[in-house]
Amino acid sequence: MSSTVLDVPTLETLIAASVAAPSIHNTQPWRFRLDPDTVTLEIRAVAERGLRHTDPSGRALHISVGCALFNLRVAVAHYGWEPVTRRLPRPDEPDLLATVRLAGTTRFSPAPELYDALWRRHSSRFPFSDRPVPSAVLTELAEAAHAEGAVLDLPDPSETDRVLRLTREAEQRNTTDSDRATESRRWVHPPTAESLGMPPEAIGPQDFREQIPMRDFSSRRHPMTLVARPFEKRPSIAVLSTLHDRRTDWLRAGEALERALLVATAHGVRASLLHQALEWPDLREQLADSRRAHAQMVLRLGYGPQGPTTPRRTARQVLREDARLARHA
Repeated sequence: MSSTVLDVPTLETLIAASVAAPSIHNTQPWRFRLDPDTVTLEIRAVAERGLRHTDPSGRALHISVGCALFNLRVAVAHYGWEPVTRRLPRPDEPDLLATVRLAGTTRFSPAPELYDALWRRHSSRFPFSDRPVPSAVLTELAEAAHAEGAVLDLPDPSETDRVLRLTREAEQRNTTDSDRATESRRWVHPPTAESLGMPPEAIGPQDFREQIPMRDFSSRRHPMTLVARPFEKRPSIAVLSTLHDRRTDWLRAGEALERALLVATAHGVRASLLHQALEWPDLREQLADSRRAHAQMVLRLGYGPQGPTTPRRTARQVLREDARLARHA
């Protein structure tokens, strides 16, 4: 039995830090279990919180869990333990995406500001100013992604236009595909204790210039139902990719994404995720251009309003109870 002692308040803080991560459509497709004997936290996928039409392969689900995994690693290290991490540890349990064992004194040393940033980070789907993100900050974001095994490309203006064209085409497809439109609308509603999703006030306006294709979760683009405002003229776009495209790469892409987002938050940079083109295999392939890489996420970066937060399930809602935890309470 491990000598590590984990009390209930600390456990709940670790879980709360993990679920502060972003997830596609705010589906929060995860649940946790503690093995008190080894002081190991399991993160499992929740299939019923997946998106059958938008994300049939589960790639976005894995990225979402990867973001939560990185937050958990940061929080465990913040409390002084080493987060010994295993991804896809048991092939016979495909829903078990990762385990984190709390061991000894930490050797994982994320910048202290990342723990603070994970509580403040959330997507902003509102217009940004035309103030450019400093090159030094963009370089730091690329280094953060690289540290987690991914590449964050910062395309030039012409390449940015191409990425946005692909995103626009994908958004148009999404709004005319009845299954995807219905699935998207299902996640837009005022939050309740059991069903969170996207509260309407967090969706944000549309860009009346039609330059930045913001996702229309209601799939009802009409000037009387969706507010339109001017967005930044020259958006700052980044493309996150991995060398391979396996389930473990999807998890690592999520960890890289969250590390970059936390670094951005620490610098006061807002971010939103433009995932639409990744939801169509032919458009996703074009995102990688001629490089032998697999695009995993498109980020929009800039300075602007924080925007409203999206709700999260509580630690007790996502933590599988285990009577043995009482030994460590």
